Amino acid sequence: MTADHVLYRQEGAVAYVTFNRPEAHNAMTFAMYDELVAICDRAERDDSVRVLVLQGAGGKAFVSGTDIAQFRSIQKPADALAYEQRIESALTRLEALGKPTIAAVQGFAVGGGCMLALACDLRIVTPDARFGAPIARTLGNCLSIGNIARLLDVAGPALTKEMLFLARLLDAAEAKAIGLVNEVVPSEALPVRVAEVAERLIANAPLTQWATKEAIRRLQSHRRGPAGEDLIIRCYMSDDFREGVSAFLEKRQPRWKGH
Repeated sequence: MTADHVLYRQEGAVAYVTFNRPEAHNAMTFAMYDELVAICDRAERDDSVRVLVLQGAGGKAFVSGTDIAQFRSIQKPADALAYEQRIESALTRLEALGKPTIAAVQGFAVGGGCMLALACDLRIVTPDARFGAPIARTLGNCLSIGNIARLLDVAGPALTKEMLFLARLLDAAEAKAIGLVNEVVPSEALPVRVAEVAERLIANAPLTQWATKEAIRRLQSHRRGPAGEDLIIRCYMSDDFREGVSAFLEKRQPRWKGH
């Protein structure tokens, strides 16, 4: 059940969201994205919550992306657009939350998981953290304009192209060097360090934090441009995407054709 896959608990003024599908490296179902939106709404209304922390269960992954089996339901252009809109709605809701958010990343944050981490305000990670969207190797689909913009904001155009063209993941040290993450800490120190940063956030002025976050969100949103629906439709309706999904689920290498 979705409630078991997205856990919510509060400790003092800090609320923790745990993506809880460790057997699937915390891959997100559509229902889990919807649950995240509901949690953001809940945290927004609750004045006792000052900081929201996102984390993954199991120690191997933060979130490994969208559950690939969900992609079998994409059969027509409207399905592809609806999928990307669902993801974008979840990410923009997280970005618009009027309280600071922290991504506590251990292991893989790839595909949608990378974008969830980027949608948070701060990222505190362990040395085994990995970031990227290796879809050129796995599925043959594309990122939305919004998600490319999220990566572009921190990685710049050259590295963004390198990561997406070559399906390359950044390790924690590389991610720290380009400013994608704020801190790299030992695995055993992650919960303590996240709690320490959360307490520092709680001690400071909430309206200053809100105004700063909202100003940055507006500036970034203004630069994200058109929806790019033509890009989504061409990739998601392609033979290559069907082949990529089948190959992934059948645990074999895809055979790309370019159409």
